[in-house]
Amino acid sequence: MTKTPAPRKRLSADALFRNIHQTFHHIPDPRTGNPLISLPDALMSGLAMFALKDPSMLAFDERRQQDEKNLQMIFHMENVPSDTTMREILDPVDHEQFRPAFRNVFTWLQRDGALQDLCFLDGYYLMALDGTEYFSSHQVHCSGCLEKHHRNGKVTYHHQMLGAAIVCPGRKEVIPLMPEPIFKQDGESKNDCERNALKRFLPKFRQDHPHLRVVATLDALYANAPVIRDLRAALVPWIIRVKPDGNTFLFEQVKQLAEQGLTEEFEAVGSDRVFRRYQLAHNVPLNESNPDVRVDFLDVWEPTGRDQWRRFTFILDPLLSLCRQQAERWMQGGRSRWKIENETFNTLKNQGYHFEHNYGHGHQNLSVVLAMLMMLAFLVDQTQQLCCPLFAAAWEKCISKRALWERLREIFHQFQVSSMQEIYEAVLSIRKPPVKVLWDP
Repeated sequence: MTKTPAPRKRLSADALFRNIHQTFHHIPDPRTGNPLISLPDALMSGLAMFALKDPSMLAFDERRQQDEKNLQMIFHMENVPSDTTMREILDPVDHEQFRPAFRNVFTWLQRDGALQDLCFLDGYYLMALDGTEYFSSHQVHCSGCLEKHHRNGKVTYHHQMLGAAIVCPGRKEVIPLMPEPIFKQDGESKNDCERNALKRFLPKFRQDHPHLRVVATLDALYANAPVIRDLRAALVPWIIRVKPDGNTFLFEQVKQLAEQGLTEEFEAVGSDRVFRRYQLAHNVPLNESNPDVRVDFLDVWEPTGRDQWRRFTFILDPLLSLCRQQAERWMQGGRSRWKIENETFNTLKNQGYHFEHNYGHGHQNLSVVLAMLMMLAFLVDQTQQLCCPLFAAAWEKCISKRALWERLREIFHQFQVSSMQEIYEAVLSIRKPPVKVLWDP
């Protein structure tokens, strides 16, 4: 077959694994003495487990015993820990120590110009945010677990996180940013929540990316004055979904403006050839309690059948200058919030990542550390999807992501390989890696 173009060297999976390994060397090891398994080896083992989509730590431990040389070569490890040892080493690690790894991958994407394809409008990128659960148990828990008390007296313990990703209408790729865990803070008895997580996330995001121009897109949970003030403080303009039953005052104000002829209403056929009706209003107070918080209002109706309509309503930061010419694009931006649910969380849950499987809870930080490593592996995969022709061709040949992961694992187990590029090429049958000497029990 025709040789597939090589990936961008700095953004290949092999280069990213190598550079992530280097960032792991800067994470303080909470242990003392000279342990046999280094912290970078344990962290890279966790990353390898999620990169290979192993369904459990036990499955990865079996791989360790049979494919150790491949693990050492591709993921730059000297010693691969057992599942028990990996849990013990990772449990006390502070999740904030992963921030440089996420930031560095994003920086490499920027410097290589790979993010240009995800630019949303006028030099701005679209940042979708939403919360999701990644651990749940009726028995296993820690002091940081959120608690859900049921009428029958049972308690569900769970962990959540606020996810954030750069998304773009019309593109399947998403670039996840460092998530913010949602768990009980030290000394707190009440559950943490998504709004508090967003309040913590925004200054950290701005510190990591001080000059990145983004527009945040959020669901109706965030349509309140404190969130809008936090977004403004972080210099992040926003598009937020609103609903009549949750924002009664706002919709009543728009209705009064419409009766006075102070709203702009028009019909248009969009770039997707769909007919829509628009209503625009400017400088509307968000609610009665916060008259100083002013928003622009975008109401969009599109037909779904005979005499049936679907409605999408958003509030926008007045700094975005809502106008007729760009109303469709802002509507697309608001609706792209679903990409963090579909292309991010649903991909992690349903396309081989085993997002909701309990890989281990630990006594301190293990659950959140493993969640960070899974998101980091997902970031590497999304970078390949965006930048690597070999990955795209292998995915196309395998048809589905699940089938691709299965084929990668097969090659990883059957052959002696030295790079992810060799594995992609083997999937495409461009060239086969050397036959591995099978392990003989």
